[in-house]
Amino acid sequence: MVKYDYIILGAGASGLMLAYRMEKDLFFKDKSILIIDENQKTGNDRTWCFWEDGAGEWDSILTKSWSNIFFGGSGYSNEINIEPYNYKMVRSEDFYKFIFEKIDQKSNFTFINDTVDTFTELKHGVQVITEKSQYVGSKLFNSLPNPEAYLEQKEYPVLQQHFVGWFVETETEMFDDATVTFMDFTVPQKGNTRFMYVLPIDKKTALFEYTLFSKDILKEAEYENAIQNYLKEKNILNYTIIEKEKGIIPMTSFKFSTLNSKHVLNIGTAGGWTKASTGYTFKMTSEKTKRLVEYLKNENDLSKFLKKSKFWFYDLIFLDVLANYNKEGAELFSSMFKKADIKTIFRFLDEESTILEDLKIILSVPPKRFVQAFFKRLF
Repeated sequence: MVKYDYIILGAGASGLMLAYRMEKDLFFKDKSILIIDENQKTGNDRTWCFWEDGAGEWDSILTKSWSNIFFGGSGYSNEINIEPYNYKMVRSEDFYKFIFEKIDQKSNFTFINDTVDTFTELKHGVQVITEKSQYVGSKLFNSLPNPEAYLEQKEYPVLQQHFVGWFVETETEMFDDATVTFMDFTVPQKGNTRFMYVLPIDKKTALFEYTLFSKDILKEAEYENAIQNYLKEKNILNYTIIEKEKGIIPMTSFKFSTLNSKHVLNIGTAGGWTKASTGYTFKMTSEKTKRLVEYLKNENDLSKFLKKSKFWFYDLIFLDVLANYNKEGAELFSSMFKKADIKTIFRFLDEESTILEDLKIILSVPPKRFVQAFFKRLF
């Protein structure tokens, strides 16, 4: 049986991003790296977006970027210029192609189409059993989610960011392709936190996503009816649906670090790399994979990679509020965007903010619910 230095389970965003960083770093040129997934992804099954200050490493594969966002709420609506930030969009087909073109050129990388049944930690490594075979590695990076780990616990709330999106194409120019609709809470809330998210790719093509932050998933027809109604309200009547997508992203402050061990590290959504309060994953994964490859050069114990920060607690309090008062989400976000500078919001959500900036965000939201949640957690 061949033993690999590193095994990566799952060839999604986190698995491939980690492989890409290893491919770029000379430290790993003599390391054997195995990637296992059911299939080598090639199509547009995901759309990832993130904000970034200036140029970035993924710019060569961007579908589109914007310097203006629109926020819509019942108490506050505004079009906001976010410079020097840009809001950037990457489609998965371009991402998969970019990464595989890199790693396919390296003889120390192996990709295997197979379904993982289980993996077991050994004294000096990890054994992976698949439908077709079994493999042994010194270290394993797992991006295959295990929802039971956080759904069966009661200590931390679990919400879902769930959405259905339509890429629509119109007969005439209908879209302002310089501005993203970041969150439009003017859609009926129906006791939840619901908003429309619109990414105009050009003047005739846009992605409309009906999104909820809530505990319960809807029937697919409910999402699609909401998109239809929104398009009708915007007087967008003659259009063709050229593509659909949907997703469910967990939002929780569950301590994913408890699932890691000396030889096994959970990554991506499976490792809690999703920003708990927003559901954004791509940029967080990009930053954590950078840190991880540096960590691997000097450290051997994967259980010590993740460090808890003040932002974990901020997310916990926010999710406590959103879980217990889900219908008030629109009000919370509206207050934040009305009172806080957009650059401060981005720095806060990127977990780069100072204590002073944290305070500005904390003071921008209605205090009652957060004070209640804070003291409940404290005591």
